[in-house]
Amino acid sequence: MKPLLLLLTSALLCAAKTPLNVIVIFTDDQGYADLGCFGSKTIKTPHIDQLAKEGRKFTSFYVASPVCSPSRAALLTGNYPKRINMHRHVLFPKSTFGLNPEEYTLADHFSSHGYATACVGKWHLGHKPEVLPRAHGFDSYFGIPYSNDMNHPDNSKRPKGGSDGMDLLWNDPESAITAWNTPLVENETITEVPVDQRTITRRYTDRAITFVSDCAEKEKPFFLYLPHSMPHIPLYVPDEVRDANPKNAYINVIEHIDDQVGRLVSALRELEIADNTLIVYTSDNGPWLTFKHHGGSAEPLREGKGTNYEGGQRVPCVMWAPGHISPDTTCDQMMSTLDLLPTLASITRTELPEGHNCDGYDASRIVLGDEASPRNEFVYYTSNGTLAGIRIGPWKLLELTRKKKLVQQLFNLENDLSETINLAPKHPEIVARLQKRMKEIDDEITLNARPVWGVYNHK
Repeated sequence: MKPLLLLLTSALLCAAKTPLNVIVIFTDDQGYADLGCFGSKTIKTPHIDQLAKEGRKFTSFYVASPVCSPSRAALLTGNYPKRINMHRHVLFPKSTFGLNPEEYTLADHFSSHGYATACVGKWHLGHKPEVLPRAHGFDSYFGIPYSNDMNHPDNSKRPKGGSDGMDLLWNDPESAITAWNTPLVENETITEVPVDQRTITRRYTDRAITFVSDCAEKEKPFFLYLPHSMPHIPLYVPDEVRDANPKNAYINVIEHIDDQVGRLVSALRELEIADNTLIVYTSDNGPWLTFKHHGGSAEPLREGKGTNYEGGQRVPCVMWAPGHISPDTTCDQMMSTLDLLPTLASITRTELPEGHNCDGYDASRIVLGDEASPRNEFVYYTSNGTLAGIRIGPWKLLELTRKKKLVQQLFNLENDLSETINLAPKHPEIVARLQKRMKEIDDEITLNARPVWGVYNHK
C-alpha cells in the first residue's frame, strides 16, 4: 500500500474505531539484539516476532539515557531528563526526590481524554507516595517502585557479586525471597516484602490482563504502561519454567517475557479489541554487559548500558496496531521515546494541551507510513547527566573524558554502525558544526530546566 493511501486508511480506521487503546511495554536492560526479529540466534521470541511480522520494527530507536530512571522520565514526559532535573543517574530507596507531579505525562494526557490508565511494573521515578504513579495521571499502580536489586527500606544487605554471584542466586531459586527485601506496592501501599521475584513477570501480566478485560467490559478506552522489572539483575523465572543452567539465565528470562507478551496479546484477541489497540514494545537502555550471561547483547552495536555508544541507547522497538500500522515493515529512520507522547497523541487523535511543548516530535507519519522522520538530531547525556554528544543525520559526535583528557570521536553511523572508525581527525569542520549545535541545545535545556519534586540527594 502506498504511504499516502496507508495514512488515509489509518485515519479512517481511527475515526471509525476511536478511541484507540495504547499499551507501552518497557523492559529493563534488554539489548538491541535480544529478540529473534532483531537478529538473536539464541533467544526464541515467537510472540514478539509475530508482533513485528504484523507490525513495524524500528531499527534506529533511542532512549534518552543509558540508565533507567532518566530514561523512564523521558518516555513519560517527552522531555530530555535534564530539562526536568531527572538526569543525574538513578533513584535509590534513600532518595528523597522524584519526578515532579507538575510534569505532563502520557498518563495525564490519556486520562484527560477519558481513558482508563494503569501502571503495572517497575516505576523508579520516586518511591514516596507523593510521586508514585497515581500522582502522575495513572488510576492505579501495581509493581516494584525501583530496581529489583534494591532493598527496602535503606538498600542494605544486598547480595553482591558479578556474574559469579548471579550464578549462585540463579542456582538457588529461593533466594528470590531469602536474599532480597524488595517491596511490592499497590497504589501507595507496600503490600509484600519481599516480593517473590520468580513470579513477578507473570503477576504483572495477570494484572495487565485484568485491567484490559475490565476496560473492554466497560467499553472504556485504556492506556496501559507495562514496565517489566526484568531482565534487570537479579534474574528469576517461575520454578516450572526455569532452566537449571545459569549460563542460560538471561535467555530463559527473555523467553518468559515473550510468553507473557503472548498471553496479553491473546487476551486482546479474545476480547475482540486487538484491532483497536496499539502496542509499543521497547527497552529502557542497553544490556548490562558486565554481568555476562546474566546480561544481553547489543550486537552489532558497540558497548551497552551506562555508555553513550549505540549499544547503550539504541534499543529494539516494535510497534503493532492491526489495520493501522502496515505489517512486516521496518523503519530505519531516527525516532526516540521522547517522541512517544506527541506521536501517540496524534495517532489516537487526542489533542495535546494548547501551548504544550516538549523535546519530542510527532513521528506518527513514520509509524503509519514511510515519510521522512521529523527527528534529525538527538543529544546524548551520560548516566550522570553530563552532556556527551549529538547525532545529526548519519553523523555522531561523542566528547568523552578519558584519564582527565577530552577525547572527541566522530562516527558515520550509516557506514559504521559499530562505531569502530573515529573520523574526527579527518573532519574537523563536522566536529565543529556538531559541537556548536550540541551546545546550543544543551544551553537552552539548562536555561529552562524545571525542578524535581522533593530535595535532590544521591543515594
